Amino acid sequence: MNYESIYREKLCTIESLVEGIQSGETFATSVIPMTPQSFFSNLHLIREDVKGVEVFTILNPSPYDFFSKKEFEGRILNNCWFYGPGDRAAADKGLHTVTYVPNNAHQAIADLVSSRRIDYFVGSASAMDEHGFLTLSCSAFIERDLIKAARKVVLEVNPNAPRTFGDSPIHISEVDHIIEVDHKLPEETLISPTKTEERIGEFIADLIEDGSTIQMGIGGVPYAVSKLLYDKKDLGVHTEMLTEAMMELFEAGVITNSKKTLYQGRFVCAFVFGTQKLYDFVNNNPSVFVMSGSFTNDPYVLGKNYRMTSINAALMVDLTGQVCSEAIGTRHYSGTGGQLDTHRGAVQSALNGLDGKGIIALRSTAKNGEVSKIVPFLPLGSPVTVPRQDIDYIVTEFGVAHLRGKTAYERAKAMISIAHPDHRSTLESEARKIGLLF
Repeated sequence: MNYESIYREKLCTIESLVEGIQSGETFATSVIPMTPQSFFSNLHLIREDVKGVEVFTILNPSPYDFFSKKEFEGRILNNCWFYGPGDRAAADKGLHTVTYVPNNAHQAIADLVSSRRIDYFVGSASAMDEHGFLTLSCSAFIERDLIKAARKVVLEVNPNAPRTFGDSPIHISEVDHIIEVDHKLPEETLISPTKTEERIGEFIADLIEDGSTIQMGIGGVPYAVSKLLYDKKDLGVHTEMLTEAMMELFEAGVITNSKKTLYQGRFVCAFVFGTQKLYDFVNNNPSVFVMSGSFTNDPYVLGKNYRMTSINAALMVDLTGQVCSEAIGTRHYSGTGGQLDTHRGAVQSALNGLDGKGIIALRSTAKNGEVSKIVPFLPLGSPVTVPRQDIDYIVTEFGVAHLRGKTAYERAKAMISIAHPDHRSTLESEARKIGLLF
């Protein structure tokens, strides 16, 4: 079979793809760092008569014209599973070009397909090999399930994209159109943790036992935690996002993946995001499996892992343990993502007798200490990301509150004990007013 000739027959230009978009069509796209940058950078060039186009995205790396300019209201709607800075900015301006899609990551695509037809999947891929296989490279998170669901599959093929294993390989026969691009993958900006985040990290590191299978993302707290794990043994990784810190722990011999229940000896992730060093690490690395999020984030799958430990961050938590991680009142900030999935999976590991832990971390205050992030009740309009009946551990720089199985009275006492000392008396007074304490 001459796969090269088949590949050449499917080549098209971004201009011809955009020119062919029809009113009312629905597009679903891949995840950072595999965002189809050429498509997004040219989507605003659709014909002026085209209206009602929907585009499903996750964590856009840039404020692309198609959703950041008022002229596209009514023409293109960015339906976003997880807001990034550009999406927030458009929403804050009051533009009717972006809206949020409530979801739990492991079932996001199943929910989407139940609600509408997907005309196009537009994603990114690594170069094709001699057997006719490309790979979805650094993300199979939603991509693999979208490929099954979409009427047409379009891939931007990038020679800089690493080749990966797991659910990532895709055969040229599954692809309808190829657009060749050549750009660097977006890279994570590594930021040193603050003193507060380091203190939170110390408490979390104490909760992580030898042999634990960990899930954590990016940011100051996860990075602080990772720096305190070098005395641990035989950690494993089953995570939504594979990070730079995990690679460093592997190179130091801390992560071995040898005690995992599932896929021993291998990293399991839904997507990879870091610097070029991390992309080089995963390239042609058979110990890294990039899998569909419907598998990696399924709480019942996660719950099978020995000592599954999930670490997620919150914006605020109320005195009974309700966690809000995606909005500040009615101002949408990010998304649920995999937080509830992975937290529930870690708790399921505990319920299965496998010693799992679900950990939610947050700084005790905001605005230079003026505002407590532990609150009597969530502000009006705030979504509950992790319900109180699911909660396990809450950690601030002042300690650990283990809430699973506790009464509302016990929870309020525990939460006040890890609040900033300057706010504890007010929280106690408010707790008495609403009947949590007596």
